[in-house]
Amino acid sequence: MPQNATAKARTCGNRGHVSTQGYDGELRSERCYVADLHRRLDAERARVKERYDAALLGTGGTALERDDEVRALAKEVKRLAVADNGLCFGRLDAVSGERSYIGRIGLFDEDDEYEPVLLDWRAPASRPFYVATAANPEGMRRRRQFHTRRREVLDFTDEVLGRPDGAERGDAALLAAVNAPRGEGMRDIVATIQAEQDEIIRLDHPGVLVIEGGPGTGKTVVALHRVAYLLYTRRERMERHGVLVVGPNPAFLNHIGRVLPSLGESDVVFMTPGDLVPGLRVTAEDAPEAARLKGSLKILDVLAAAVADRQRLPEEPLVVELGGVRGRIDAETARWAREEARTSGLPHNEARAVFAEIVTYVLTERAIARIGKDWLTRSDRESWERLRADLVKELAEDEAFTAALDELWPVLTPESLLSALYASPERLRAAGADQALWRADGDAWTVSDVPLLDELVDLLGRDKSDDRAAERRRQAETRYAAEVLDSLVGRQDSMDDEDHLFATDLLYAEDLADRVLERDTRELVERASADRDWTYRHVVVDEAQELSEMDWRVLVRRCPGRSFTVVGDLAQRRSPAGATSWGAMLEPYAPGRWAYRSLTVNYRTPAEIMAVAAAVLAEFAPDVTPPESVRACGVQPWSRQVGGDELAAAVAEFVRAEADREGTSVVIGPPGVPGAVPASETKGLEFDAVLVVEPEHILADGPRGWAELYVALTRATQRLGVVHQGPLPPALRGLVAVGAPATA
Repeated sequence: MPQNATAKARTCGNRGHVSTQGYDGELRSERCYVADLHRRLDAERARVKERYDAALLGTGGTALERDDEVRALAKEVKRLAVADNGLCFGRLDAVSGERSYIGRIGLFDEDDEYEPVLLDWRAPASRPFYVATAANPEGMRRRRQFHTRRREVLDFTDEVLGRPDGAERGDAALLAAVNAPRGEGMRDIVATIQAEQDEIIRLDHPGVLVIEGGPGTGKTVVALHRVAYLLYTRRERMERHGVLVVGPNPAFLNHIGRVLPSLGESDVVFMTPGDLVPGLRVTAEDAPEAARLKGSLKILDVLAAAVADRQRLPEEPLVVELGGVRGRIDAETARWAREEARTSGLPHNEARAVFAEIVTYVLTERAIARIGKDWLTRSDRESWERLRADLVKELAEDEAFTAALDELWPVLTPESLLSALYASPERLRAAGADQALWRADGDAWTVSDVPLLDELVDLLGRDKSDDRAAERRRQAETRYAAEVLDSLVGRQDSMDDEDHLFATDLLYAEDLADRVLERDTRELVERASADRDWTYRHVVVDEAQELSEMDWRVLVRRCPGRSFTVVGDLAQRRSPAGATSWGAMLEPYAPGRWAYRSLTVNYRTPAEIMAVAAAVLAEFAPDVTPPESVRACGVQPWSRQVGGDELAAAVAEFVRAEADREGTSVVIGPPGVPGAVPASETKGLEFDAVLVVEPEHILADGPRGWAELYVALTRATQRLGVVHQGPLPPALRGLVAVGAPATA
């Protein structure tokens, strides 16, 4: 069925007709229609579950084919499981008389040539539901929006389209959504997507799309809905590799983590920048100068020099016993070997084999000349090469030779090289690095270390001994499987060939080895999260203004196709290594392949709070226009001055008061305020009520203090208060003072 098909209305058995007995009759009719959709959904769930259960027990096809079928059906079970709440949220009436119902997923009438009875919100035919206005009706005459609770339609609102003097799209559903108390996580906006958001969600751009918007403009949730749309329209190309979503911290990822599953999409990996090297544990935070240095592309020269510094020449010749004679690895030999290894183009650990080969050649040539000086000449090539082979084998097993290689060309890991570099002023100087990178505990990893460690994976390469061992195990399993097959064939030689299939008719040694070896049955998200070399078809980067040039190198490795949705607000940048211009940051990685879109409407922050935040924005980014709030809440943001011994009590009073209200709240303050979190940990989050403590101290905490305060003030959706001991910054004069100023 084509995606732009139109659903036929079906109401309590009357196909294509909706009652016109007034609002109550219409409501009964719509409830009946939606109830029928839920019956269809339940039937489809039962069919898919039956197929899934059968696939688990199935015996047809290969093991790989059965696994693929089980995984595909498991995804379908999950997709159908999330569709209950808000299954159908609207209806479109076309000028032609056709009616289309819009919902989370598509449903079809199997008894009527698979006619759609519910259109997926991502289908092209659903687009007018989001973009049609009175002035530009998109061929529609009415938009109906349902207000539902679980499976029940509570009520609906209608908008008549196509009237020349009509207003733009009504905001009843939107205002109900933005005024509702916040829960534990971000909600999807599938029922209330606005026209400027829909344009971005459906934008057909193959490269990097930048979505910039101030606080509350919905840029994050728009990016997530864009992922759902891309998975719907490009599923075959994207699904096998999945999508990566990168957010600033675990709290943010937990906040947004329900949106895509609620839209039926599960093949999405969520990570912070600190998670991009699997297994690494970030335990420290860099000083601003160290973060700036690590984020710059100039650090690439430091890393290359640090690797080269570990490729040493001996100060004194290293002695190796070989064939009963004493050999020496001198500086000249090591220099030749080092030059050959470096010019091989191989990563450091792989180039060690080239280094070892040259050194081995020199040692064996010298040893052969001394061992056979009285009886062997080069004209006797067979004897010469036989002796060389014996000496090479002897060297490979010689601990002194291995120790010499380790001294001159050690096998390195990213962690061992970088931690030794940070902890040694001498090594930092040798690599041309700034001493600001020094730290006593080299293994105290920071987020800024992640791109450097990731870079070193490619500079160093891997120790091939693990790969060789794995290949030997594989060969051993194959030999074992072949022996098993031979045994089976021998047993069957005495059987009636017409009554028994030979084992070799069914299996080959490598097939059997595949069954003996453990197969990776993990889900895509688990496999991708653990694999540094996994590549994604699309990557979403939130709070992208915080990412450095080196961070972007990591992300581009994860997505060679350069398909990104980038979300951010340059005015909120905190990191000294972050972006000051989208073009300067992205053009080196996607030249001519990035597009920019902006969101201008604030759906989260009420006008009363935004007026205060806008005054702060003007202090540090006067050229930036604040987003326009879509609503007012009727509650003025307030400030209260307290004495030093009253601060904790004021915070506790706020917490108690909000505990009795529906919704969420947070206390934001500088380090040292009990019960407060820093503004940086609330980026991207939203709360019904926010208390900002000591704004002057936030401003004093680092060069980006104004941006920190701006973030803190714009987290609230309903109520904002400020508690302070000293005078307020002049930019906060728009707050309403409450209570008498306390004396110190």
